[in-house]
Amino acid sequence: MPQLSRFSSGLKTDGEKKKSNDGNDDDDEEEEEEEEEKGGEGGGGGGGGGERRSGEEKRRKEREEEEREEEERKEEAAEQLVGLPEEAAVMTSGQGNASSSGVDRLGSRKQLGWRDSSMPDSTPGGGVLGARGGDWEGGGRGGGGGGGGGGGEEEEEEEESDVFLLGKSYFDMKEYRRAAHALRGLPGKKAFFLRSYAMYLAGEKRKEEEAVEMAGPLGKSEVVNRELAALESELGRNYEQDQLDAFGMYLYGVVLHQRERKAEARMVLCASVNSYPLNWSTWAELQAICTEPETLPNLSLNEHWMKYFFLASVYLDLQKNKEGLHQYQLLLADFPRSEYILAQTATAQYNLRSFDEAQELFESLLGSDPYRIEGMDIYSNILYVKEAFSALSYLAHKAVLTDKYRPETCCIVGNYYSLKAQHQKAVLYFKRALKLNRQYLSAWTLMGHEYVEMKNTPAAIDAYRRAVDINPRDYRAWYGLGQTYEILGMPYYALYYYRRATQLRPHDPRMWCAMGQCYENEQLLMHDAAIRCYKRAVSNNDREGIALLKLAKLHEQLKQADAAAHYYRKWMDQTEGQDISEALLYLANYCKTKRLYEEATQYATRLLDYGGPKKEDAKPLLREIRSEQQHVPLSPLMEMETVSP
Repeated sequence: MPQLSRFSSGLKTDGEKKKSNDGNDDDDEEEEEEEEEKGGEGGGGGGGGGERRSGEEKRRKEREEEEREEEERKEEAAEQLVGLPEEAAVMTSGQGNASSSGVDRLGSRKQLGWRDSSMPDSTPGGGVLGARGGDWEGGGRGGGGGGGGGGGEEEEEEEESDVFLLGKSYFDMKEYRRAAHALRGLPGKKAFFLRSYAMYLAGEKRKEEEAVEMAGPLGKSEVVNRELAALESELGRNYEQDQLDAFGMYLYGVVLHQRERKAEARMVLCASVNSYPLNWSTWAELQAICTEPETLPNLSLNEHWMKYFFLASVYLDLQKNKEGLHQYQLLLADFPRSEYILAQTATAQYNLRSFDEAQELFESLLGSDPYRIEGMDIYSNILYVKEAFSALSYLAHKAVLTDKYRPETCCIVGNYYSLKAQHQKAVLYFKRALKLNRQYLSAWTLMGHEYVEMKNTPAAIDAYRRAVDINPRDYRAWYGLGQTYEILGMPYYALYYYRRATQLRPHDPRMWCAMGQCYENEQLLMHDAAIRCYKRAVSNNDREGIALLKLAKLHEQLKQADAAAHYYRKWMDQTEGQDISEALLYLANYCKTKRLYEEATQYATRLLDYGGPKKEDAKPLLREIRSEQQHVPLSPLMEMETVSP
């Protein structure tokens, strides 16, 4: 069977990759990482490594404390601001006339130098909210496609209110329930969203805590966000009354999605992006619900350039890589310096198995952004498949120095150890990636591959199942499940999973080869179905030639000599640098049987170049061919040609 799949378009097949323990050993930092993970203290000469680790921990702790101190100072200032008398609060903002309303008090936000640090600029792949603080108020469901406007004096005062500022500071400190409590009763869509979003994040935080308590950091758990029901009720009521802005509809769509009400979630999220198209988080949530290509034409989306970023990303997610690549090439004309488009284009080329083109694009990306971590795990997959030990080692070192506590960094280092056939160390780093992000799909899939290499099939199955739970469109996990069950001698289960993989990647010859081989299993012996699968692989440009060789051997087994000879010839024409002695021997005998003696002699003569048994088989075969050729009766035409004039 083909070797275990690896990565999106990096699945290893026979002859594609050989494991090796050789290569650069420039992995001192990775070794230290592995020792640190084990938690052991070195004796004797290990003191220096312990000092370095403790120094790193101290520096990291100091940075975290500095960041927290800054947030705490902001929180303290907000609390003091709210505690001022109304007249004093107004005077700090430079207003001459004091307001008598309790909630309308204006704070000294500009004087304090406050800014909405959690409201990042909206770009594809951007932050959670994806909007500038000044563009916070999106329109309602009736808003135009341009989105983003709609703030009047009431909204401006709301933005500057002391109470909102206090709630925002609690939110920045990740004290979500405290933030929601501070914002209760505050009017305005912005305050309503922040309060609702704080409650949602409080529920998510508690869900993660319960999951760890019940099943460990990587264990399974059926824990749900307990705030979803209340949020669905409140947000739904406001939505029906047209009281939600674009961001409120985004949150409502997230809640509906998690409540398994996908059709309604799609409708609400479409309304959100039509109202405010620049919130990439809404597009990403909508993409997560569009699991079938048939859903795309049914989406009611206004015409906007962000729509084409969304479509291109969805095409890649649905494994329609050529369509996605075409969309990104069109977008590149308007955004010629976009690193996001360059990274997505490289990913599309990688999915299409154009590894050289993808590698060139990733190297160009690193040239302009040398400290980039995002997407570099995919680049490491390319280096893995190409067995580029030195390049992968350099990338791993650089990623560790840049940000060693990123899931992508852990996967890069895990790939490096996997390439060196150090599978236990690879698993250790994939587990570390999952501790940082339990939803990190690549780590689950790659860890499943490593468990298969270690012959730990139960753990491999569990890892693959976790991957398909996160993303049912991940064909690599379905393929891995198929191979694992085939190893366990359960071909019917394997067929089911292979079929899922072929549905997701119908143009990938490796999926069809795996499925065809499963049909050949002695428990099934469905040769006709296997032949159909191998033919599908050939029609989809099976560059390794695996399907042609399988077809030739299968027809030989079925005593279909003409078909077997046909596929052996095609396989020899396509194959370079491989052992073709088996095909030469079959074709020599086939041509001898068909009295094609010259062609049979050519095949048998080529066999003499091979040593061992093949050469010994060729010698008597050549004698038989010459003997039969001498005793073949000449045709009348040939006899006339031999008569001398």
